[in-house]
Amino acid sequence: MPDPQIKRTVTREVALFVGLLFVGFVLVPIAIFFLGQQIFGEFGGQGYADFFGTLSAKIRRGELVAWFFVLAPYLIWQTLRLTLYGWRRSGGNMR
Repeated sequence: MPDPQIKRTVTREVALFVGLLFVGFVLVPIAIFFLGQQIFGEFGGQGYADFFGTLSAKIRRGELVAWFFVLAPYLIWQTLRLTLYGWRRSGGNMR
């Protein structure tokens, strides 16, 4: 039987991954689309549905840039966690 602490940690990490994957797949494209419209003007397609369709097609084709785009929230979170871990392990001193 697995250790309850390990099970709790794995459950928390899977929930974090799924939550941030949702953010990367749903919320970030919405923000990028509307921000892009404000900064660069109209998207060359038929609006948000076409933008999202293009992104999801690239993900299904396995294009690394599209996967990086979707996984960016999780990767940023993990980078921040690793940075904080390194900072704590070093004693928090910048010498």
